[in-house]
Amino acid sequence: MKNLWIVILTITLISCNQQKKEENQTTSTDSKSIPVEPDGGIGDGGLSIENVYVQSIEKAHKKDEFLKHKAISFNANILFGGKEHLNGKITMLTNSTKIRIDKHDESKLIYNGEKVFLCPENANEKGARFDMFTWTYFFGLPYKLSDPGTKWELQNPRSLDDTEHQTARLTFEKGTGDAPDDWYVLYSDTQNVLQAAAYIVSFGSNGDTSKAEADPHAIRYKDFKMIDGIPFATKWEFYGWTQEKGMTEKLGEATITDITFLEEEGTIFDTPDNAKEITL
Repeated sequence: MKNLWIVILTITLISCNQQKKEENQTTSTDSKSIPVEPDGGIGDGGLSIENVYVQSIEKAHKKDEFLKHKAISFNANILFGGKEHLNGKITMLTNSTKIRIDKHDESKLIYNGEKVFLCPENANEKGARFDMFTWTYFFGLPYKLSDPGTKWELQNPRSLDDTEHQTARLTFEKGTGDAPDDWYVLYSDTQNVLQAAAYIVSFGSNGDTSKAEADPHAIRYKDFKMIDGIPFATKWEFYGWTQEKGMTEKLGEATITDITFLEEEGTIFDTPDNAKEITL
């Protein structure tokens, strides 16, 4: 059972390679359209097992259909330690390049693709960077797995709710984003749906990740609902996490509601008059 997932992925890989060889007998193939390993991959140009894993998750989460929409919004009520951390509406382009958060206290955070603005000018900017980029990354994680700079290592299955899930470790090339020292350990089920991810937060560590490495956390995705044929987790749970034990004590939770696709961004990400630019 421990190697069941790897066996399944290997069989899938062999099937994909055989189909590709058959297609090459009758049609020409543009090799640039399919990512392959530098050494030609397994089976002379076949996808690596890691790429098969990533693409299986993207397919299960309907990445192509998701990206056909311009933007998406959702309400998020996030609690940590029994206290409300964030309650508001989050709007983002599906490619994550612009973000807006409208909090219930009437303050706003806007990322226009280049700069971050806080509105009104006297609003509390503590934790602005965390709120701006963390929740949208967790929401959009299934669609970010093959972003430039991502590196993958398939790992052994791990138990989650007494059921083994295939896991893989995601790291980043140097210079990727503003926290390239972050890492994730993803859990996917037999349908290739992302069920959880362990992670560290290294932002602000100035290269010393020892504190972050000593305190990994994990997000658990639950209560999936179909919106326009795409599965979204409507409940998130946050836990401590260790390599040996997996998830430990529960730290917080989030409820995600009113998930809505938008086909035009309009003026949503424009900067209000009473806003100030903040440095994150």
